[in-house]
Amino acid sequence: MTMDSAPARHTGQGGTGPAGGTAGTAAVRRSVTAIHPPRRPRAEQARPLARPQRVRRRDGILPLLTADALAAVLTTTALSAPVLSAPGAALPAGAAAPMAVLIAALHARAGLYRPRLAPSALLELPALAGRAAVVWCAFAGVVAATAPDGALGWQTLLGAVCLQTVLTCAGRGGVNRLRRRAARRRPASALVVGPGAGASAVAAALHGRPEYGLRPVGLAATGACEEDGGSVPVLATHEDIRRAVIQNSVLHAVFTRPPEADERTASLVRLFHDHGCRLWLADPAGTAKVTGMRVAEPADQLWGYAVQPLLPRPSRPVERWVKRGIDGLLAALALIAAAPVMGACALAVRISDGPGVIFRQERVGLYGRPFTLLKFRTLRADEHESATRWTVAGDHRMSPVGSFLRKSSLDELPQLWNVVRGDMSLVGPRPERPFFVAKFAAVHPGYEARHRMPVGITGLAQINGLRGDTSIEDRARFDNHYIDTWSLWQDLWILARTAASFFRFRLGGS
Repeated sequence: MTMDSAPARHTGQGGTGPAGGTAGTAAVRRSVTAIHPPRRPRAEQARPLARPQRVRRRDGILPLLTADALAAVLTTTALSAPVLSAPGAALPAGAAAPMAVLIAALHARAGLYRPRLAPSALLELPALAGRAAVVWCAFAGVVAATAPDGALGWQTLLGAVCLQTVLTCAGRGGVNRLRRRAARRRPASALVVGPGAGASAVAAALHGRPEYGLRPVGLAATGACEEDGGSVPVLATHEDIRRAVIQNSVLHAVFTRPPEADERTASLVRLFHDHGCRLWLADPAGTAKVTGMRVAEPADQLWGYAVQPLLPRPSRPVERWVKRGIDGLLAALALIAAAPVMGACALAVRISDGPGVIFRQERVGLYGRPFTLLKFRTLRADEHESATRWTVAGDHRMSPVGSFLRKSSLDELPQLWNVVRGDMSLVGPRPERPFFVAKFAAVHPGYEARHRMPVGITGLAQINGLRGDTSIEDRARFDNHYIDTWSLWQDLWILARTAASFFRFRLGGS
């Protein structure tokens, strides 16, 4: 286990002190043009967050799939007609369905169903013709092997490839035409993210070219912005950007430099992704390199600017359920194995500090939902003071028994029951009190993004020594990195590191 407090000097980096709060606020204090009147000041408590809901899009892949499948069916039907088929050549009955499935699979593999700002069926013609040739050659080989008398001749094969290419190109051209017409009538709200004149130029291009279907409602400045955004409001703070996303139902975010360029831009990626926004990279200089996210091909253009969709890592729901099952099983086994130790800890707390062995406190969990965290009591304090007071080493309220439980992390053992109940996970960001969640989120843009995953008993920040009175900014950065790169193997690695640190403490005799 890891402890929530460790001997360390209070540096003020947590964000609540004068140094952390003033510096962080001054860094983003500048003139802001609001899209809507600002809301009332936020109360000094954690803001409940609903689970992000994916928005419905009108640019799905179903129309393109239908066009491709219809082209395959029409081509197969045409070649089955006695007038068009070559002598002796006969297509087997029911060939249209597998042909349509194969064509769709190859197109999906080539990225031909990915979103485009300026789609063109003619530009896709070589890719469409090549995949049609592959499918029909494979089909002709199967027919020749299973029914030699009905083998397709070269003329029939060439005619099938050409006919399907023409029909597919025509169908996709019709779909693209309808989409452009709908985009002009009902453009989707978009935010342009980036610093300086490059972001302003991209926003101006979107504003003046409605055929791309994006209506810029704000410019999220991520660096020094010496000029305004013209007709587009400039959003300087993380809260302004969040409010713009919600109030304007933003569906697209156009970045003008790689999202991992700085921590603030990376936190905006998480914000947009959690609200179901589609992400694009439009590079005015043409030199952007993306390493943290997958870049879809083929490339696209936005009024001459190279633009590509950014594809975040999938959420992997099956692995999340496996994580939950492993957490519940291991926590239940650990509760049984640790029962004697927990009994001894409870007896020591009862003798040393009196009644009230278990300490209950409200913490913020997954998607900002509050839950009751369980610990062995280590402090002599009332519940309200503990909810708004930061605990440091050498606190006069801590008894010798409480100090030992904190240093050994034995006070965290009751949280195994939180894991069994589903409030927590074995590995994840450490949960914090609502009062401090509100304060830290106001200063550190990436702090609230920690609640995308279940909170845990231990985590990546804790095994790197970020416990107790240490930098909140560093902890948030480690926690978000853990979420962005999460895997079951990483969870097992963190558990092994946590166990190793616990046994080092026991062997050291601290």
